[in-house]
Amino acid sequence: MWGVLRSWWGGRKGRNPVRVVVYTRQGCHLCEVALEQLRRHQRRYGLTLEARDVDADPALAASYGEQVPVVTVNGKVRFRGRVNEELLMRLLRAEARKTV
Repeated sequence: MWGVLRSWWGGRKGRNPVRVVVYTRQGCHLCEVALEQLRRHQRRYGLTLEARDVDADPALAASYGEQVPVVTVNGKVRFRGRVNEELLMRLLRAEARKTV
């Protein structure tokens, strides 16, 4: 119980920040949905959230092309295409529990 409250009130001292990068492109509805899902949880889990347009970089376009959105959490690809809300919550809880 106290761990949940501590997390909710920003008690992330001694924990690694959760770095999330969303590879996206203009006009991608699934990308917009994924970013909105992540923004809803940003404060609670202390996410650093970054969106990168794959069309701005040929290397990213070659890597992720038609698979957007691609969501990485702490450098690991976790989602391609649609983001499953239940799996996202499990992942964010697990990442938030890790200590420095």
